[in-house]
Amino acid sequence: MDNQTRHNRQSQPGAKKLGRIFVWQWELRGKLGGMQETTSHRDYSKLPAHIKALGQALGFSAIGICRAEIGEAATRLQQWLHQGHHGKMDYMACHAHLRTDPRALLPDACSVVMAALDYLPATASAREISAYALGRDYHKIMRQRLQKLASTLQAEIGNFNYRVFSDSAPVMEVELAQQAGLGWQGKNALLISRQGSWCFLGGIYTDLLLPPDAPIASHCGSCTACLKSCPTQAITAPYQVDARRCISYLTIEFAGSIPQELRPLIGQRIYGCDDCQKCCPWNRFARIGDPAFALRPALENTSLDKLFAWSESDFNTNLEGSPIRRIGHERWLRNIAIALGNAPRQQKHIEALQSRLDHPSTLVREHIAWSLDRQGVNMNP
Repeated sequence: MDNQTRHNRQSQPGAKKLGRIFVWQWELRGKLGGMQETTSHRDYSKLPAHIKALGQALGFSAIGICRAEIGEAATRLQQWLHQGHHGKMDYMACHAHLRTDPRALLPDACSVVMAALDYLPATASAREISAYALGRDYHKIMRQRLQKLASTLQAEIGNFNYRVFSDSAPVMEVELAQQAGLGWQGKNALLISRQGSWCFLGGIYTDLLLPPDAPIASHCGSCTACLKSCPTQAITAPYQVDARRCISYLTIEFAGSIPQELRPLIGQRIYGCDDCQKCCPWNRFARIGDPAFALRPALENTSLDKLFAWSESDFNTNLEGSPIRRIGHERWLRNIAIALGNAPRQQKHIEALQSRLDHPSTLVREHIAWSLDRQGVNMNP
């Protein structure tokens, strides 16, 4: 386990562990709303407010607290896996027991501090790239800020056990965020709040027993906009997403040959899909996100044929620090090949595809051949 994200309590004067509740002798002058305490019992009721203030200072858009318990969501996860809706994401099944039991990752976990960070860029990309990937990699930014939050708290109150996560460990983040009052699960399975759904989630498992926040009831009502907007009908029912049909899964998680019947539906999307968020009425109230996630210059005012011309070196250089790099150059070309096939018939698109007909990857060549055929080019004269 990462030493940066798990810290074991050390024996300290004035601190002793009673079951899962920690009793402290301490004095924090002016740090917790002016509270000064030197008695042996800590006032936990004021600590969550202080944690939220620290989180706000670090740029998080919302902080909430819940118990380290998954509840009925564990059953829903097992049903989803049983239906095979996770596709080729074998890690989802292999790590299911870790997702449904926070104490499997932090044995004495009592509470979860959940955090949201807005990411909607002020400037959209000219290409169909999911908004979350237009700027810097959120994994590092979220973990760094959560680590700073935890270490700051430790410096103030003493050591405690914790583990930081942000899509970096098998955690049911949407479920925990809902329990922590950050929003509700939308029918597209994403977290939605009154400020929309354009946010990253992360959190801290901790052995501190903190007063939990109240969950927020769903405000989706009878709306089914996300179900209707999905290009591939991957949202098979409210709260049910079949990853095998989801464009985000196909263009990011899936490494193989994309089923031909789904390729036309992908359109010109080359990394992810935001359609089920763009249509959500709550996103009318979305806030512009953290500057770290602003559109990077390499993706601004570009075109499919230019992106397709990137060498592997160009890909790695232009997307340094981007989550897009995780798919690699081969899948990048596969995705753009499909987009070029679905683009309006233009000579520059055809020439771009033909320029890579001798690519060493069978996967890339197969998708190029499909796209050229779709562009009306006879591959067998």
